[in-house]
Amino acid sequence: MTENFTLFFLCILSLTVLTRLWLKLRHIRHVAAHRTRVPAEFTERITPASHEKAASYTIDRSKAAMLATVVEAAVLLAFTLGGGLAWLHEFWSAHLDGIAYGLAMILGVMLISAVIDLPLSLYSQFVIEARHGFNRMTPALFVSDLVKQTLLGLAIGAPVIAVVLWLMSAMGNLWWLWVWLFWSAFNLLVLFVYPTWIAPLFNKFTPLPDGEMKTRIEALLKRCGFRSSGLFVMDGSKRSSHGNAYFTGFGNNKRIVFFDTLLERLSPAEIEAVLAHELGHFRKRHIVQRIVLMFAVSLAFLWLLGQLIDAPWFYAGLGVPAQSTALALILFFLVVPVFLFPLTPLSSQFSRQHEFEADAYAAEHASADDLVHALVKLYDDNASTLTPDPLHSLFHDSHPPAAQRIGRLQHQETSA
Repeated sequence: MTENFTLFFLCILSLTVLTRLWLKLRHIRHVAAHRTRVPAEFTERITPASHEKAASYTIDRSKAAMLATVVEAAVLLAFTLGGGLAWLHEFWSAHLDGIAYGLAMILGVMLISAVIDLPLSLYSQFVIEARHGFNRMTPALFVSDLVKQTLLGLAIGAPVIAVVLWLMSAMGNLWWLWVWLFWSAFNLLVLFVYPTWIAPLFNKFTPLPDGEMKTRIEALLKRCGFRSSGLFVMDGSKRSSHGNAYFTGFGNNKRIVFFDTLLERLSPAEIEAVLAHELGHFRKRHIVQRIVLMFAVSLAFLWLLGQLIDAPWFYAGLGVPAQSTALALILFFLVVPVFLFPLTPLSSQFSRQHEFEADAYAAEHASADDLVHALVKLYDDNASTLTPDPLHSLFHDSHPPAAQRIGRLQHQETSA
């Protein structure tokens, strides 16, 4: 059983890595082949220079993603069949036991992974983003963010991991249900406290000033029956020139947030249309659906881990000679993404359908034409390719291709 599982794991990992690399190569070639010709439906709004910039940016990001895919696979093999986890277990088990041992193991793996990922993050931020004119982050701010994220992760993550490990050892065969209940409650708590306690640690949020834009937005909120705890502008420009808008929070603690870069680029009517799209996600209960799906999937995964936790072949097949709750958690969450990759198109399709529905809602409560203009500006400003490879898009794009999305909005505008 052990050898069969090892072989099965290696086959799935190889197939996943090769498929991801192949999809990126397809994407690069498709974008490069169309880089000199703006799609007909965008010729009046997107310049050839902007279209070529988007192609170059997409190609650079795709090449970096290919490198990341190879590095991720190498790290996974090093931790498992390469003996990395076995070495960490041997080291920490000689000095610690119980929950302290489990914390040391899990945090050790997270630290090693973060250190390996750091050069890729630096390259993405200070080479790719800078090369294409998007980076506004200084090295000092990068280090500051990294320190804050690390300290916050330890302050929140360590107690959470400790509770999970205690539940796994104290709650018998149904530990997975208790862990799921705790994990679900924790996630709901984070949704509630994030806007007021966590987000301000990284960005400055100021109330949206009075004026035409605020008046239009308040009227839209009233039409849509949406209550928020405030309208805020976030200083996203200190890190990037990319623009966005979102609402965050849970229950009565919902905030609507606009990047300052977005407000600089779009007109009040276009901002209203973009916000109407975001409100569409709320009114169509997309947020609730995603939370319910996340909880259902996590319950299924924890149940599955409950079936594997006492199986010697699960550990030995992945190169670990010992068994423990901490090792079970680490192994499970390292290898699960490999086995789930074939389901990626389903997840992407689920998300794209939500985007279509939110667009339709926005067209009912604002101007579809304003949303089209806003989207085109955002595609242009963010250097988003208008010609993605269809198969790559099927796997990786959470938003519909630009031509499909705008085509539907224009049809809805003419049909109204």
